[in-house]
Amino acid sequence: MHIGIAALVLAYVLSQFYRAFLAVLTPVLTTELHVTAADLAAASGWWFLAFAAMQIPIGWALDRIGPRLTAGVLMAVGAGGAVLFSQATGGFQIKLAMALIGVGCAPVLMASYFIFARQFAPAVFGTLAGLSIGIGALGNVASSLPLSAAVEAFGWRETVLGLAAITGAVALAILALVRNPPRLDTARDGTLVDLLRIPAIWPILAMMVVCYMPIAGLRGLWVGPYFADVHGANQIEIGKVGLWIGLAMVAGNFAYGPLDRWLGTRKWVIFGGNALTVACLAGLWWFAAAPPAVATAFLVAAGFFGASFPMVIAHGRAFFPPHLMGRGVTLLNLFGIAPIGVAQIATGRIHAATVAVPPVAPFQAVFLFFAVTTALGLVIYLLSQDRTD
Repeated sequence: MHIGIAALVLAYVLSQFYRAFLAVLTPVLTTELHVTAADLAAASGWWFLAFAAMQIPIGWALDRIGPRLTAGVLMAVGAGGAVLFSQATGGFQIKLAMALIGVGCAPVLMASYFIFARQFAPAVFGTLAGLSIGIGALGNVASSLPLSAAVEAFGWRETVLGLAAITGAVALAILALVRNPPRLDTARDGTLVDLLRIPAIWPILAMMVVCYMPIAGLRGLWVGPYFADVHGANQIEIGKVGLWIGLAMVAGNFAYGPLDRWLGTRKWVIFGGNALTVACLAGLWWFAAAPPAVATAFLVAAGFFGASFPMVIAHGRAFFPPHLMGRGVTLLNLFGIAPIGVAQIATGRIHAATVAVPPVAPFQAVFLFFAVTTALGLVIYLLSQDRTD
């Protein structure tokens, strides 16, 4: 079982990589394929929307089929998407490839969470969830300076084709190593509607909408155009910024993991961390024209404090019955991922519609969007019921 979880965590490393690598590839894709920042924002949005659209069928499949086939087969689809990306000649192929990669990455984290919820003590779910995302966030690190170096050394097409081969190998490892938990006799009972009838879930879903959206959007795309257009950064320099943000996200996930057990609360850990994230986003908006070190500091802090995703999942999971655990965690994931896709497309349009006088103005509009939406979600989350295991 443990080696199977290791295969799923490795798949999640790739998932984190793919959702963030466009930021580093922005200069070369813009130059060679003549795509715009709005095109790349839409491509990032397609990844998240495809990922989100798969969550409901994945939840059913986890409960009825199990994590082995669910994650292994779809990861192979993601490998095909990476092959298409490596051969792309225009914006539409980039978008389609990102959608296929999103489908492939969609089940891997929830497959791990399903196993944790079914086969480990409830009290350690938050810690295991944070550990998985913390290790997986190394993919965020790999999609920064290491990716920049690989593209410089081998070319972007060759690099992505190599990633496709790695993705296919991980899919095979999942099929060979993951073991499904024993099925419950009550696995056929209940539906998604039963989950939505739980009143305590709704404020948590509001928090899911915004807890990952800003840092995923900024790290996944906007740091590239922002540092290139405003600060004149090249691909390697953008990669360095992405590296620092990725490391902060790794540290944040590890830091959040045990806090619910140490402090005896999930709600206020989540609220406090996301309130600090809002403060970082507001600072990024206000000081967007400051020297690049200032923006980097705000982004790194937002990456650390904005790593509450596994804790919010743990908060919502505490209200789900065991036989609906697969559908429950994927419902939470749906609300956490789909808004990122919508936000990437929306911020692409906001950026394109904002007059670039001064040049930082379109990016300030993007930063303000993330600050305001996160703050609104935080207010609704105040209505949530605290619960620990």
